[in-house]
Amino acid sequence: MAERDATEVFSEWALRDRDLGMESGHAASVHEMLSIALSRLDGPFSAIDVGCGNGWVCRSLEQTEGCTSAVGVDGSEEMIRKARSRGDGEFHHALLPGWAPGRRFSLVHSMEFLYYLRDPLSMLSAIYDDWLEPGGTLVAGVDHYLENEDSLDWPVGLSVHMTTLSEEQWRQGMVDAGFEDVEMRRVGLKDGFVGTLAMIGTKPASL
Repeated sequence: MAERDATEVFSEWALRDRDLGMESGHAASVHEMLSIALSRLDGPFSAIDVGCGNGWVCRSLEQTEGCTSAVGVDGSEEMIRKARSRGDGEFHHALLPGWAPGRRFSLVHSMEFLYYLRDPLSMLSAIYDDWLEPGGTLVAGVDHYLENEDSLDWPVGLSVHMTTLSEEQWRQGMVDAGFEDVEMRRVGLKDGFVGTLAMIGTKPASL
């Protein structure tokens, strides 16, 4: 089968309500990731969710004490249509990495997005340079990585490109992008699942 664009697959999933399963399936990992990231922030914060799907993380963040705004961006038109139908938040339909938000945020969150890019490590640099305020934090989670052997056949199964990197390659990518206090965590652990690989890093407050 010919390789498909990931945004096409996700639009099909949105039309079949599979986004709801993604939301429930990723919730434990995301809440753990956000708890770690928010512990690094002081006072009011703004946030953007990269690969926001139906906007569920943005809606959760909006209910978090201190959140002044939560913006979402996704390459799937159907996912963004769903996100906009479920609330009054700010959602952008855009293909990445060829888009930037035009302003910077205290928190950048991403779950199950980066590895669909041909060069995900360059996206880490773009987030550092153009998306994050000084002192801001990136937290990104991936379930497809070298050490998660169960995920290695996903690209073939879905006929979608996925960049397969090791935990160390992701960590080094964060460091090379300029992030400090880089942490790599396995979150959302449960029977039969090695965990979402979460990467957390902070942009220095003064450069």
